[in-house]
Amino acid sequence: MTEKLKVGIVGGTGMVGQRFVQLLDQHPWFKVTAIAASAGSAGKTYEESVQGRWKLSSPIPEEVKNIVVQDASKVEEVAAQVDFIFCAVDMKKNEIQALEEAYAKTGTPVVSNNSAHRWTPDIPMVIPEINPGHLEVIAAQRKRLGTSTGFIAVKPNCSIQSYVPTLHALLDYKPTKVVASTYQAISGAGKNFTDWPDMLDNVIPYIGGEEEKSEQEPLRIWGSIVNNEIIKASAPLITTQCIRVPVLDGHLATVFVSFENKPSKEEILDRWMQFKGRPQELGLPSAPNQFITYFEEENRPQTKLDRDIERGMGVSAGRLREDSIYDYKFVGLSHNTLRGAAGGAVLIAELLKAEGYIQAK
Repeated sequence: MTEKLKVGIVGGTGMVGQRFVQLLDQHPWFKVTAIAASAGSAGKTYEESVQGRWKLSSPIPEEVKNIVVQDASKVEEVAAQVDFIFCAVDMKKNEIQALEEAYAKTGTPVVSNNSAHRWTPDIPMVIPEINPGHLEVIAAQRKRLGTSTGFIAVKPNCSIQSYVPTLHALLDYKPTKVVASTYQAISGAGKNFTDWPDMLDNVIPYIGGEEEKSEQEPLRIWGSIVNNEIIKASAPLITTQCIRVPVLDGHLATVFVSFENKPSKEEILDRWMQFKGRPQELGLPSAPNQFITYFEEENRPQTKLDRDIERGMGVSAGRLREDSIYDYKFVGLSHNTLRGAAGGAVLIAELLKAEGYIQAK
């Protein structure tokens, strides 16, 4: 690619927006040309708007420091400057839905980190290695929105990335029941330990709305397109508990699973090791080379040691063993703000570009 696509980040001052800024710095295909946020940040340079609020360990990239932040509600003005946008805003669900549709109707593709449109029937919710075929529903969505080039595609919940890829690699064996408990980092709430001192030396056994998402979103990812809508799968039956733990980044899951056709341990490990998806086939810039890594050590994966595997875009697993009630149990881990949030959305955008859905205006 000779000329990079122009990217806008709507919600660019928050934690996920900052991750987008970081990940797009020196990206081979994309260049940030616009950043938008609330009216309170509009008119300031990006550096000014995040002063005292920059949450990442790496410094603000030089290329974006002097970009003047725009008002995200001025849709036409922002859209005119970009080929597509990433959206990661903190607003009410109906407001997010309206904002994202407004951008799409300008002919601007929207890759969303928000949950507002995850259950809109003609909007694909994508893990690129798992359900790239769901992008086909975009044609029907464009017709509904009255645009030939705009659309919305969304990223699923961050915590399910810690166990859905490992289960997906085993779908041929027909998993019937899954129990997953997730131990989730505080950055999933947009916080660090300075913002949230109550999390030091503490565990909170509740994350609002998280368990419903964790139980239902995998079924939509494994669903099928029927009459231009994505219909969720009926199996496996999933139940979860989601717990906030004193960790900065990385969501860890303990998983129990039963199958209709029980595989051997060797078959499971082989499926995990060999699994590749469309991003690996296409060689997308953000794609992990090894999507699923298995650790033989009894005390791995560990959040602090292993969340950054494959630049934070891979997932890892360990402690696979037979169970006395279910067929197997194991531990999974993913980086929640990289694979689970901004990085996963960048990978979706790369897939959309490679498959011809995003082009220069």
